[in-house]
Amino acid sequence: MAPTALKTPAQIYSSNENDESHVSRAEAELSVRQLIRWAGDNPDREGLLETPARVVKAFEEWFSGYNQDPAEILSKTFEEVEGYNDLVLLRGVRLESYCEHHMAPIIGTAHVAYQPDSRVVGISKLARLVEVYSKRLQIQEKLTTQIANTLDAVLKPKGVAVMISAEHQCMSTRGVHKHDVDTITSRFTGCFETDTGLQNRFFQLVG
Repeated sequence: MAPTALKTPAQIYSSNENDESHVSRAEAELSVRQLIRWAGDNPDREGLLETPARVVKAFEEWFSGYNQDPAEILSKTFEEVEGYNDLVLLRGVRLESYCEHHMAPIIGTAHVAYQPDSRVVGISKLARLVEVYSKRLQIQEKLTTQIANTLDAVLKPKGVAVMISAEHQCMSTRGVHKHDVDTITSRFTGCFETDTGLQNRFFQLVG
């Protein structure tokens, strides 16, 4: 049986849909074997025999966001809201991402809010939006902007507010080895960008 084709994140994310280049699962597993050997261990010893396959399988889960269209997640909206026009806030969405510089985990929480104009979206879709973008190689600043800009572009609300607080293990487990340090980023559009009172209300609600 031929090896299962496994596209790299760059290939999946590419806008060139006719690009037929790919990396097979067998090639990906071989790369993991080489890294194990480079680190100083023996990939053929009992405890590591199945590690390359497990790592490739884990990568498929960790970087599954490349296979999903964020805009499509928000495509189904509802207009029967009985005139509701106050903000909608999803607070405390746990996120797990990976730093694009060291591929080390980024663990944190996202708060996502928007002020509807005429349409609302199912609240689970906001959590899925966070999930899709976090399941890619990331920096937190870009992740924050991607979530806010997609929600703003697709739903076209009066405004969007996004805040992320996360610990970067590229800083806590290597380098300066500083633990329990959170990086906080925020992005505002529309009425949240122009109304500081609305910004303050958002910050108070997310605590």
